[in-house]
Amino acid sequence: MPLHRRLPKRGFTSLNKKVYTLVNLKDLEIFEAGALVSIEELSKAGLVGRVIDGVKILGNGDLSKALTIQAHKFSKSAVEKIEGAGGKAEVI
Repeated sequence: MPLHRRLPKRGFTSLNKKVYTLVNLKDLEIFEAGALVSIEELSKAGLVGRVIDGVKILGNGDLSKALTIQAHKFSKSAVEKIEGAGGKAEVI
């Protein structure tokens, strides 16, 4: 019997899996207050490399400035912290 039939099959790979590029809130402190932070601005700043399915903003760290952030997804804690600082989270 061939080797590929003798070895056990392990795991599962979803064909519909979304791969998001992750950015933490603490990394967005480099932008000036009141700035519009889009995916192009994130790539210029070096925070985002290759974007496959989109960008997701995570709530790690604190945000002390009011920023308007445009991304594909946001975590719940990130939206709370952005709006708490006087900013706005816009889903693309």
